[in-house]
Amino acid sequence: MDLAVIDPLPMYRHGVIAVLSAAGYQVGIPTDPLAWARQSHAGLMLLTLANATDWNLLGRVRQDAPERSVIAVLSEESAGLGARAVRAGARSVLHREVSAAALRRTVEATIDGQTVVPAAVAAALAGAEATPVVTADQLTWLRHLAAGMTVAELARLAGYSERAMYRLLQTLYRRLGARTRIEAIVRAQEQGWLLSR
Repeated sequence: MDLAVIDPLPMYRHGVIAVLSAAGYQVGIPTDPLAWARQSHAGLMLLTLANATDWNLLGRVRQDAPERSVIAVLSEESAGLGARAVRAGARSVLHREVSAAALRRTVEATIDGQTVVPAAVAAALAGAEATPVVTADQLTWLRHLAAGMTVAELARLAGYSERAMYRLLQTLYRRLGARTRIEAIVRAQEQGWLLSR
């Protein structure tokens, strides 16, 4: 079976290729991953999700080549991002720093039609209905706060008094199950809401 490795770091790509080639797989680095996915002989894609472009590619593969299996490779251990990857079309989820043996096992299981995800991702998927809903404005507020904007600056930008902004943010934090601004930003990051668009 042909495998494709999509990752921004050449050393990482070559390390994955070495591990999987030693296990007997044909592994390459396609110049056009979407065109590769559309080919009938294409097999499994290992796709590192590092930015919005990578997430868009995952969505396009799901849309244009739904039979193609993708293992989402995440740079950080985040149950929210892992669950988002599965919902976006990934068959399996893998942390970028796994051992060679775990990489081989995940590839083998995915080729066999199984889904492999960390336990925290499975728990996040099982509780997907409990994911808090935030408005577009609230999402914008969280992104501004994560970028270092103060509440006073955010209040001016959003057209609220500073006191009203504090109340609105406290309500948002509670909805996210957070007590502080930092906790709310961490929860938003775990959900994948702070990725650049």
